[in-house]
Amino acid sequence: MSPVIIEDWRAVPEALRGATVALGNFDGVHLGHAAVIRAAHGARPDLPLGVLTFEPHPREHFRPEDPPFRLTLLPAKAEALGALGVSVIYALRFDAALAAMPAETFVEQVLQQGIGAKHLACGPDFAFGHRRGGDTAFLAREAEARGIGLTIVPPVMDDGAQISSTHIRRLLQDGYPERAARDLGRLFELRGEVFHGDKLGRELGWPTANILLGRQVEPARGVYAVTVVLADGSEVPGVANVGRRPTLGGDPVTRLEAHLFDWSGDLYGQEIRVRLHAFLRPDATFGGLEELKAAIAADAAEARRVLAAGDAPG
Repeated sequence: MSPVIIEDWRAVPEALRGATVALGNFDGVHLGHAAVIRAAHGARPDLPLGVLTFEPHPREHFRPEDPPFRLTLLPAKAEALGALGVSVIYALRFDAALAAMPAETFVEQVLQQGIGAKHLACGPDFAFGHRRGGDTAFLAREAEARGIGLTIVPPVMDDGAQISSTHIRRLLQDGYPERAARDLGRLFELRGEVFHGDKLGRELGWPTANILLGRQVEPARGVYAVTVVLADGSEVPGVANVGRRPTLGGDPVTRLEAHLFDWSGDLYGQEIRVRLHAFLRPDATFGGLEELKAAIAADAAEARRVLAAGDAPG
C-alpha cells in the first residue's frame, strides 16, 4: 500500500499522529536513508512508521538558480519509502515561513503538537530550523524535555566513503550509474512523459521515446544501456542517449531519448521510467546522419551485450 502523504503539519488527522518518525530530505532514498528508517521502526515497532521530509527540497527554495539536482521527486520518493514500510509521509511545504521558523518552535509546533511524534530518528548531520539553528545535540535536549525518544544513526559507508545524496549525484554526473545503484540499493531511474520529437530517430530506423529531465539531476551526457518501465509496469531493455544532440545542431535543454529493443507501440503522453544500467560512451558529434546511424547501431549492440551479461562495459 502506498504511504499517505500529509503536506500541512497543522492539519494532520488524529489517526496519522503518534508515529515513530525518520527525519531528513531523503532525496534518492539511498541505503543511508534506509538505515535511518529501520532505526525509527526498530525503536518503536508498535507505532506507525513515518517520514518527515520537505517539498520542495530546501536547496530548491534557497537557491532556485541552481541546476536541477533531484534524485527523486515526491512520487518516486514516496514509492521508495513505501517499499521500506513507511505508512505516512509528512512532506512539509518548505516555504519562507517554514524557513524562518526557529528550531525550538519547529520541535514544539511541528514535531510535538503537529504530527505528535513519539520517537525520532535521524543521521548525525541532520539540522533544522532558521539558519539550520538546530543540530542533533539540540534535538536531543528538546526531545528529552518533551518525552520524545531519539535515535541518532551513524552514516552508512561504502568503500570508506559516506553514502549520501551528494555523492550519488556526483557518481551519476561522472558516468558511474552502477556505483550509484550500489549506494541506492536499486537502479537509478529518470521519469518523464513521452513527448513528440522530430521523428528523426524513426527515419534513421531507431525510433525513440523522448522525455525531458525537468527538476531531475542530469547524469553524464552520453549513451546508456537501460531498462524502460512502461506505464503498465512492463519492462523493456533498450539503449538511451542523454544529451542535446550536437550532431543535429544542438538543443537548448537536455533530453533523454530511449530506443526500446524489439518493441513497437505508441507511448506519447505516457510516463515512462528509464533505469540506467551502464554508461557506454560520452556524447559525441558525428560527421553526418550516416555516421550517426552507424554509431547508434553499435551502441545498441553494446547495450544488448551489457544487459545480457549483467555487467558494466569494459
